[in-house]
Amino acid sequence: MKREFWIILIVYIAMQLSGIAGIPVLMFVFGFLGKDVGLAVPIWLIFSFTVALIIILFILRKEMGATGLNERGNSAGFLIKWSILGFFMALFAQYLAAIIESMLGIKMGSENTEQILSIIETFPLAILVTSIVGPILEEIVFRKIIFGALYKRFNFFISALISSLIFALVHMDPAHILIYSGMGFTFAFLYVKTKRIIVPIFAHVAMNTMVVLVQSVYKDDIERLMREAEAIQNFIGGFFL
Repeated sequence: MKREFWIILIVYIAMQLSGIAGIPVLMFVFGFLGKDVGLAVPIWLIFSFTVALIIILFILRKEMGATGLNERGNSAGFLIKWSILGFFMALFAQYLAAIIESMLGIKMGSENTEQILSIIETFPLAILVTSIVGPILEEIVFRKIIFGALYKRFNFFISALISSLIFALVHMDPAHILIYSGMGFTFAFLYVKTKRIIVPIFAHVAMNTMVVLVQSVYKDDIERLMREAEAIQNFIGGFFL
């Protein structure tokens, strides 16, 4: 693996762990200034994710500048087509994984998503992290670097499986590992198919944005549907007790 990629991994890990010290410090400062300490979490997320993205893009500046869109089979039209198709593929993968989880009796709803929505409700500007900055960082780290390094040694399935499992575990929501892994496989396929990281980035950004907006706008309706679905699931499960 390139030296630059190792540095990017270190930056990403440092960003993920920075809240351990950064958030308490920010809460202390806000409390001292008489500000709402509840804003410490979203503001630190925006700060840490943005700084990490700037550093990582700076590290990749030469590689990005050397990568054009005029190579055979990678025209702008080709990339746009696969970006849009990739968005729907990711939605389908998530839907299929959700069905499988439901059949396995896994509770619907994601704690990770609920925490994200809570943060956005507290500080709406945080949607920039969940919908744009976060997906860009994740695609660079999990697809370009981790999957890319594995793909040089193993076949697609093994490389996508390992990188997708890591991607799923980082979200700290093990109950829904199938959903995150399914999306990881989809984004890895898009990267291999197009050989451009911008395609899975677009699909990931579009998907996260749609999920956040839909769950924010239709929060009450979604919670009602989830309760009804769980009731039906429990009713059907009763026949097999």
